[in-house]
Amino acid sequence: MNNSYVILSGATFDLPQSVIEEYGLEVIPMNVRLGEQDYLYHPDEKELSCKEFYSRLRAGEESVTSQITPVVFKEVFSRFLKEGKDILYIAFSSGLSGTYNSARLMADELMEKYPERRIVCIDSLCASVGEGLLVYLAGKLRMEGKSFDEVVEWVTENRARICHWFTVDDLIHLKRGGRLSGFEAAVGTALKIKPVLSVDPEGKLTVVAKVRGVKKGMDYLRERLLNDGINTREQTVIVGHADSPEVAEQLKEQLLSENLVKEVIISNVGPIIGTHVGSGMFALVFLGENYKF
Repeated sequence: MNNSYVILSGATFDLPQSVIEEYGLEVIPMNVRLGEQDYLYHPDEKELSCKEFYSRLRAGEESVTSQITPVVFKEVFSRFLKEGKDILYIAFSSGLSGTYNSARLMADELMEKYPERRIVCIDSLCASVGEGLLVYLAGKLRMEGKSFDEVVEWVTENRARICHWFTVDDLIHLKRGGRLSGFEAAVGTALKIKPVLSVDPEGKLTVVAKVRGVKKGMDYLRERLLNDGINTREQTVIVGHADSPEVAEQLKEQLLSENLVKEVIISNVGPIIGTHVGSGMFALVFLGENYKF
């Protein structure tokens, strides 16, 4: 492993703690307010577990998140710079948050103080496990001994190849986020219609299809893998879920039994993203050609 630099991202990237530890990835925990309580969400769930979060969300408690502040970026970046390490920060999509711009501005400020060090902030144009796949693949390259510049180049050139496909169960959260109208949410809920979403080239969420039921949703994600994926039998893909472990396992088994992919990582979608998609969401992300909506 090349230890001269760190790969860093926020708690939006929804990778399992075991993967984070295996590849030496660094995570900035993020704030979430659930009901009347404030938590700092870490991927190891030491303050708030995904199980508790979704249980309370289904019980009617409201959740609110906030993006990483410049003060936090300064504290985290400075810690690694003082250790003599360069920083590759892979940011949550700028199409969904101002986090990337905050990180970039703080990086510019700190590089004046540490001119011998480098901080590169890359807008992933991704969210949740899509962002996670990009960070994971960057971590693999670092594990193989690739240089800072080589990983920066790879992430920059390949971020647009991350294909994100997911469906949600609770349409109310999408309505609150402005992704569906009140009428669409009401009709969809009554008819048990699940919108299928992706991320467009600007990193913004887009509703691309509507299916009825979990099985149809799984079939649709599988078809996108077949249509858009490149050399998927050689790929590690990620199946993410928001308190839907049975669905995630079914999708994993289907992909492996049909020999469509090399490996599947199943990951919980944490409270930061879960606030905006609700329980019941499941996703499939892979490398391919983006997109044919």
